[in-house]
Amino acid sequence: MTVDLTGTFLTLDGGRPAVRFSRVHDRPVERVWRFVTEPGELARWFPSRAEMDLRPGGVVRFSGDPNMPESAGRVIDVRPPLHLSLEWGGDELHFDLEELGARKDTGGARTRFTLTDVLAAEDTAARNAAGWEVCLAALDTAAGGGPPAGAHTGAGGTWQEFYAAYVTAGVPSGAPVPGPDRPPAGR
Repeated sequence: MTVDLTGTFLTLDGGRPAVRFSRVHDRPVERVWRFVTEPGELARWFPSRAEMDLRPGGVVRFSGDPNMPESAGRVIDVRPPLHLSLEWGGDELHFDLEELGARKDTGGARTRFTLTDVLAAEDTAARNAAGWEVCLAALDTAAGGGPPAGAHTGAGGTWQEFYAAYVTAGVPSGAPVPGPDRPPAGR
């Protein structure tokens, strides 16, 4: 099976490696914000259960990811409903939402969702990008009104297929991968 890669590997100012994804959802920005900040909505697509104190310096507790131990991070910045950045497992996650004009055919609201995973190490790029592909496919389903699938469901392709495609595309790789049958979703 051939998979479509939607992530981009980049080097940010200051030399930090990152992977970035962007989607447009036919939902108002306030609705997409809930997908990013509410534990019940995050559970539909994010690889860990995340409960957060939504203020700069607030604690974020992560649990339930079969590939990572329970951990805590902190909120770096929050500007509802347009931006959230937080620490997670050594990485920084930046969620940016942008209100777009209404759809011409339906008049419905649209929001651009952008996730930037600023990586702790460059060799995690292909692994994390593959995981985010799986997670964001689950978010696409949830934002489209589909049934809850969860981050570890592999919608749109398996983690292994995405990982192989990112490696073939030359995205840095080599970081440990948890177990042959336990792909990291987003990590």
